[in-house]
Amino acid sequence: MNYQQAKKYLLAKPEAIEDYPFGPDVMVPKIKGKMFATLGTENGIGRVNLKCDPNEALALRDIFSAVIPGYHMNKKHWNTVILDGSIPSGEIARMFDNSYKLVVRSLPKARRESLAMKQ
Repeated sequence: MNYQQAKKYLLAKPEAIEDYPFGPDVMVPKIKGKMFATLGTENGIGRVNLKCDPNEALALRDIFSAVIPGYHMNKKHWNTVILDGSIPSGEIARMFDNSYKLVVRSLPKARRESLAMKQ
């Protein structure tokens, strides 16, 4: 999965919006005002920060060399995934889905329920 594919996938999540709070080089997809990823590039290669269960975050770092502790993020709860083609697209999509779900679960009940009703 490359930068453009990642951007398209992230923004296809229900009610995801595109924001640039850190400047024009870092796209931040948000759900109900909460970010569930950041997407940018370094030397032309996409890099995405994703929220992750702490135990899974460590396991993914052990399995994939392109998964590192979250850059500029809480390293316990966030991973940076380097989109260099070394991780299967299906696995990256699963990581995107999990990040989105973790953030949705953290929303107040009323906001979470309004989102569920629209899906």
